[in-house]
Amino acid sequence: MNSTTSQAAAAALVENPERGPLTKHEMAARVARDIPAGSFVNLGIGQPTLVADHLPQGAGVVLHTENGMLNMGPAARENEVDPDLTNAGKIPVTELPGAAYFHHADSFAMMRGGHLDICVLGAYQVSAAGDLANWHTGAPDAIPAVGGAMDLAIGAKRVFVMMTLFTKDGVPKLVPECTYPVTGLGCVDRVYTDRATFHVGSGGVTVLETFGITYDRLADRLEVPLVRAKAV
Repeated sequence: MNSTTSQAAAAALVENPERGPLTKHEMAARVARDIPAGSFVNLGIGQPTLVADHLPQGAGVVLHTENGMLNMGPAARENEVDPDLTNAGKIPVTELPGAAYFHHADSFAMMRGGHLDICVLGAYQVSAAGDLANWHTGAPDAIPAVGGAMDLAIGAKRVFVMMTLFTKDGVPKLVPECTYPVTGLGCVDRVYTDRATFHVGSGGVTVLETFGITYDRLADRLEVPLVRAKAV
């Protein structure tokens, strides 16, 4: 994990057993709330791209895309759609004033050079140690999709993961150890899910808040030892 987020959460655990689980847009809004003004941020392919729609105007957050753009805006709607203006997931997007375009290689140099403050990625699994598995399930018929995930996981100063906490079969995706091929070791700082928000650090996996479930019930369903967030 990155040292910038190694400290325990400063606020006490908030349980919301009557509210949740969160929708994907509510998850995206929750992530957006924790992105500091002025940050340079990359949003991974899939659900993380929704974060762009929930960033407050005037926050000065600069979105980076690995296909070569800075200061990307929210998703394009109706007459805003330009087929030549997309994010890395091929979703039409808008541009904000001051947007810049550059070569794919330059974009990866920004990622690998430590110039991004935060990246938001999806995941198949996150371990208690902050290991990330998000490019391959290991199944013989699965299609690997690594993209720039390895570069982002190691190059960004902070790594936020946005995912559902359980698979469709009810299997936890926050695990003691990753069983899928690993993208990056000890790189994840925060995990945002439909059921809870977690801080991953040297003190273990700290539950910051829950949605539609209590802390005790959450602890029963996960094999990962959990810690209640306490006010500092």
